[in-house]
Amino acid sequence: MRTHPLIALGVVAAAITTVAVFGQSAPVLPLPPAKKPHHADAALDARPASSAVPAWLVAAAPVAASAAASSGIQRPATTASLVERGRYLAAAGDCAGCHTSEGGAAYAGGRPLETPFGIVLSANLTPDATGLESWNADQFYRAMHEGLSADGDHLYPAFPYNYFAKMPRADTDALFAYLQSLPPVANKLDRNKLPFPFNIRALVSVWNLLYLDRTTYAPDPAHDAQWNRGAYLVEGPGHCAACHTPKTILGGPQKGHDFQGGPFGTWFAPDLTPNGRTGLGGWTRDETVAFLKTGRNVHASASGEMGLVVQDSTSMLADDDLQAIAAFLADRVASPAASMTPPDTAQMKAGEAIFVDQCSACHLMHAQGQALAFPPLARSANVQQSDPTTAVHLILAGAQASPTRAAPTAFTMPAFAWKLDDKQVAAVATYIRNEWGNAAPAVAPDLVARLRGKLVFDARADGHTKATPLTKPGPNTLGLPDTDSRDNGTPQAGRAAPASSPAASAGLAASGA
Repeated sequence: MRTHPLIALGVVAAAITTVAVFGQSAPVLPLPPAKKPHHADAALDARPASSAVPAWLVAAAPVAASAAASSGIQRPATTASLVERGRYLAAAGDCAGCHTSEGGAAYAGGRPLETPFGIVLSANLTPDATGLESWNADQFYRAMHEGLSADGDHLYPAFPYNYFAKMPRADTDALFAYLQSLPPVANKLDRNKLPFPFNIRALVSVWNLLYLDRTTYAPDPAHDAQWNRGAYLVEGPGHCAACHTPKTILGGPQKGHDFQGGPFGTWFAPDLTPNGRTGLGGWTRDETVAFLKTGRNVHASASGEMGLVVQDSTSMLADDDLQAIAAFLADRVASPAASMTPPDTAQMKAGEAIFVDQCSACHLMHAQGQALAFPPLARSANVQQSDPTTAVHLILAGAQASPTRAAPTAFTMPAFAWKLDDKQVAAVATYIRNEWGNAAPAVAPDLVARLRGKLVFDARADGHTKATPLTKPGPNTLGLPDTDSRDNGTPQAGRAAPASSPAASAGLAASGA
């Protein structure tokens, strides 16, 4: 006997609802996101404009002349065209970041967006027949506020309409006008790659019942204009909580845990609350502004996905908007302090030896770092997150500070996946997370192994293929040719390895090593 499709759909929806209700605290570990290219110039033409506060912002506040002059980037005037206002909003929302595939035309879509349920390709936002050519402003507003396509189909919340819903109609009209001004690009996409039953778009209605609030942002009279503008930018177009808040089993934000950090792919978005150990409690507002504007400050450097957000979005915003964001974040409720078990002494000792050998040259012996070049590890909030994924990712794959117009030099950390095994990476990560006043849970080698398996090491970027056991240093390293670098930081350090190849020895001799 066959079951009617609508009954089957109802059963699936009920099951998902049940899981959602009883699984609010279960974390989601989505698959790793694709690498996002740099599109800052496409996101914003930063030519000078009037410093008047535009009507499309929620609350008005005077713009200091010194702030406007220091950035070279200003918000469009209230008299500016919809296109000019939309261009700025597109930067604030980092639209180009998700809607541009690697090597593709800006805003033409096709970037794979990894979700806990499968892959969704981002939409083409250009005014082409395969994009938004046939759309009107009403349909665009409905997409931003209700998550519905021009045909009335549900959009998947990989498109964060639950945050964009806070944007008033004037802002969505401006953003739509800007997108309609772009050159049309043909890019026909089969966007839905989700497996059954998640490919049934009607099920998104259940998700919307749980997580979608269609209320447009309204100023909070208990706070000043700056705070309200920051709240709007962070909670609306900036959709910061989409990464920096832990998720439920259905991929919705965990209530009561706003901005306390969350896993996504091969990264962990850090705590943005004023927690003094894991959050922004040790940062001044000006330091937060500097990070968002330049990608670095005395505490940290932006790399990976956040580095690209800085490049393509926050570095494109006016200084007073960055000050508003900093003011709002500083006023959040601090995440609760966590209790931890002291790490194993043997693991700490092994980690210390590796740190001295491999890390101290740049980060210095007491992990104080080198200002605006190599960030400090002592009392680093990023290092002390409850989830060590980002720290381990950086050790395995290395990192490059994302260049911005204000700070164009891209300092680089080398990858160590080729050189350190899982146990060694876990040891040095545990040591860094628990020395110099730091305190964080120990790192298990199994976590390192799982993350290593997800990472793809680009030989063009770091000179190494996907990690394999190393028998000896290559000709371009500073290691001696006849030692096994896998032993670094252990009692076996310096153990002889198989004889070097003639090519390796010749390369080292030529380098003077």
